[in-house]
Amino acid sequence: MKENHDAAKNRYNRFLLFVAGLGGLLYGVDVGIISGALPYLEATSGLNAGQLSFVVAAVLLGSVISTLFAGLLSDWMGRKKMMSLSGILFVISIPIIALAHGYRPLVIGRLLQGISAGLIGVVIPLYLAECLSASHRGKGTGIFQWLLTLGIVAAAVIGLYFSIRVDEIQKLGDATNLFAFKDTAWRGIFWISLPPGILFVAGSFLVAESPRWLFRRGKKDAARTALLRSRSNEQAEVELREMEETAAAEKARTSSGEKTKESLVRRKYVIPFVLACIILACNQATGVNSVIAYNATILIQAGLSDFWAHLGYVFFTMVNFLFTYIAVALVDRKGRKFLLSLGTAGVIVSMICVGLLFHKTESQRVDAKDAVQAMVSTNQTLTLAFNQSTAARLLPERSASAATPLSLVIIYSYGDFPAAVPPVRSEDATAKPIEISRDSCLPANNVIAFFKKPFANLAAARVAPLKINAALITPVPGRENGWLTAICLFSFMAFFAVGPGVCVWLALSELMPTRIRSNGMSIALVINQAVSTTIAAIFLPTVGKYGYSTMFFAFAGCTIVYFITATFFLPETKGKTLEEIEEHFEGAKKPE
Repeated sequence: MKENHDAAKNRYNRFLLFVAGLGGLLYGVDVGIISGALPYLEATSGLNAGQLSFVVAAVLLGSVISTLFAGLLSDWMGRKKMMSLSGILFVISIPIIALAHGYRPLVIGRLLQGISAGLIGVVIPLYLAECLSASHRGKGTGIFQWLLTLGIVAAAVIGLYFSIRVDEIQKLGDATNLFAFKDTAWRGIFWISLPPGILFVAGSFLVAESPRWLFRRGKKDAARTALLRSRSNEQAEVELREMEETAAAEKARTSSGEKTKESLVRRKYVIPFVLACIILACNQATGVNSVIAYNATILIQAGLSDFWAHLGYVFFTMVNFLFTYIAVALVDRKGRKFLLSLGTAGVIVSMICVGLLFHKTESQRVDAKDAVQAMVSTNQTLTLAFNQSTAARLLPERSASAATPLSLVIIYSYGDFPAAVPPVRSEDATAKPIEISRDSCLPANNVIAFFKKPFANLAAARVAPLKINAALITPVPGRENGWLTAICLFSFMAFFAVGPGVCVWLALSELMPTRIRSNGMSIALVINQAVSTTIAAIFLPTVGKYGYSTMFFAFAGCTIVYFITATFFLPETKGKTLEEIEEHFEGAKKPE
């Protein structure tokens, strides 16, 4: 009988981790799915670079919004209900995006996906921290990240499938059919991501509520019942007794007048909170989300074909998946501090190498803005088919590179509002002509204009002439350069997965003291997502104006701050209870 009881509890524990892992899967799909869809969305949607950047960034902006309130909501509604809500929002977002015709529904759908991801990012690590023992906390939270990477792999495989189909149709030379299939492709990529969302919603209704949340709400019997689903009677009683002792100690401090001593500006709260915020901000400043989201585009610009770029992205996500598994195996043995130091050091070297590879090509750029400006029509629009003959006309006579494949990026503005067109390659016979108009650049109304550029004059921009700020023509590197870049990106992903990828979730849930854990996690994740949103929003315009090398060197510089923080300021939390970690920051024990 006891064996059957133990087997049932083990099955429930596995099911709990499976459901929490499905949340990580959805988070990974949110981050990774746009990379495979983006090239086809660029080709068929008619959106400009600024709009495409915002569609990519919208998921991160939604995360910022939901993360800000996730801690409060999870304290009010409970962890389980918030898990269900996050899954429902994801499920709703899919048809909105997949059926979209135009900019607004794409943004709305991506915002909903971001809101879902923000809730998942706070609630599931919080749920796992409160439901798992100290000896399994690292591995359990690591599984969340591992399945998150599986979501990114799944998104990449889906993108590769459609890339193969696009390549087959492209060989037929029918531009109309190719355009139609590309439109179908990006919609299909989103539809395929729907089933995991439905599974997560169903599973979230079947798991127990967090026993610690139930206890804090005065539901002791419900907390005992929740504990008994995953623990023996003895273990459940021990944990209930610990909850009662903690609650009694807090009540005694309050009633004895020690409430003022528990100010939130005490060392035990401020130092771990600041450390968590720095770590989470730097985690995004490595550029990981933008490298994932724009991976296929980066590899195409590095010299790979559309098919090989998508295949390279699949390898990239598989590296992430495999090295995250290695990190899960090591995190409770080697510790968080060691893995973070190792991982950030590797990220720095990898980003510098990628930056140098792009700098070699981008140093040969030629700015043909005057020639392009002369092509602007009297109604202040521009239509330009970029091919080898057009490139030869635009390049100065001194350039001898007109016979080689080239890429063109145009940065332009109407008044105070700048924009950039996606890179176009001269050898792509199926590419649509570049079309620039006010509609491709200006916000639809003053509200959107305020969030895009708060002090810009939208009325003046509506009558301002089209100004070509730069028309950068760059030689497209060969396949060898593309694969060198891919290898460096694989290295980046491996080091990120081993260190920051897994340890960031542990730092978030372990460093925060119990009293501020839910709200502290929300604030730290808001900073994390704000940095990621900013990077995603400026990525394409910055790359268009300054090149990929500038972005990758900036990522390397930010990761140096991360390395210093992890190596010299972060305590080791391996094998310690949450209470022991609090004592470290209180100063009760000497730093290790």
